Amino acid sequence: MTAPAAEHTGPSPADSAAPAPRRPRPLASPGSFHPDPRPASAARMILAQARLETRLLLRNAEQILLAIVIPALMLIAFSAEPLGTVTGSSRIDYFAPGIIGAAVLSTAFTSQAIATGFERRYGVLKRLGASPLPRWGLMVGKSLSILAVECVQLVLLTVIAVLMGWSPHGSPLAVLILLLLGTAAFSGLALLLAGSLRAEATLAVANFVFLIFLAIGGVVVPLDKFGRGAQSALQYLPIGALTNGLRDVLQHGAALPWGPVGVLAAWAVAAIAAAAKAFKWE
Repeated sequence: MTAPAAEHTGPSPADSAAPAPRRPRPLASPGSFHPDPRPASAARMILAQARLETRLLLRNAEQILLAIVIPALMLIAFSAEPLGTVTGSSRIDYFAPGIIGAAVLSTAFTSQAIATGFERRYGVLKRLGASPLPRWGLMVGKSLSILAVECVQLVLLTVIAVLMGWSPHGSPLAVLILLLLGTAAFSGLALLLAGSLRAEATLAVANFVFLIFLAIGGVVVPLDKFGRGAQSALQYLPIGALTNGLRDVLQHGAALPWGPVGVLAAWAVAAIAAAAKAFKWE
């Protein structure tokens, strides 16, 4: 009998040809990544929402037309053409404050009402309401977005008016207070409208109110052209108070006009309170 073959204990040629198994990639050093499940601060969330709202508004051609193009064209047209409402060399001095008031109306009321109404219809507000951003923070973000657009409007209209010969007077602080109160009043009315009506009804009512306010709010036609009774009533509208206050400061160089300030403050408080009570998120 032949002896059994010795066992081969070394690596076979096939084993030596097999690739060595890959080593796992080393993990990052401990402490290099610290996930934090907590939401960001309210201020950061509000600023992020305000930036998003501003970008969305400026990307919308219809909103740009309503908020920037139409007020600029109105300023040029009404100041250059004698339409019979204002005579003499003070046409630009009269129309510039009124068109600035109309620009605030178009952005804070009409644009915001329409945009918020359709966001509510498509469920955007419902989803945002479930995010870490508090609902009051969403409203603050929208307001900051409106103020950013109004700054663009104010700069553009001021440059156009100065090129047309406008020489504004008065205190910039008084103008700022009037614009802030006007924005608060119109924003409250916009949210009240968008939060209680259907989107299509909001679209129709917002545009209708915009046109009516242009006609009777002292933007184009001076309030003294109306009857005494109508004039007394129209000056208590938010647009009438805003345009009268801006003209008192920018045209006549008055100090802070307390009458229009009081009217705008009352409208702002009442509109915001009504919107907070009646606004429906879906």
